[in-house]
Amino acid sequence: MPDIPWTTPTAPAPDAEVYVMASRFETTTLTGALRFFLRAPGIIRQIRKAPGAHGAALRARLPRRTFLTLSAWEDQGALHRFTRSEPHRSSARAASAYMRESAFTYWTVPATELPLSWAEAERRLAERKRSD
Repeated sequence: MPDIPWTTPTAPAPDAEVYVMASRFETTTLTGALRFFLRAPGIIRQIRKAPGAHGAALRARLPRRTFLTLSAWEDQGALHRFTRSEPHRSSARAASAYMRESAFTYWTVPATELPLSWAEAERRLAERKRSD
């Protein structure tokens, strides 16, 4: 299954610090994974229009029922406004019915480090899992 590559809706100022979120989702069934993946393009379209969004990508591993997301935001408030708006809000609620596990981690980086690497996101998610 193809990944959705990094997209940059609004470039941050070169000297800005950006707020980053990485997430990992595992669904209970393959059907749940397909549902999750089919909602992803709508969420990416939403991110492209979201105020304060500086980048986003999705790594889909449908056979493993696992998805990683990576996004960069102007600040924590911009991310929270996005997550509370549609279609993300209703998609997240619907996904809870078929989600086995989810994990989130947050940090800040200089804007010059965008786009972010999957290796860094996975490292931080693994570190977060060990500390839980």
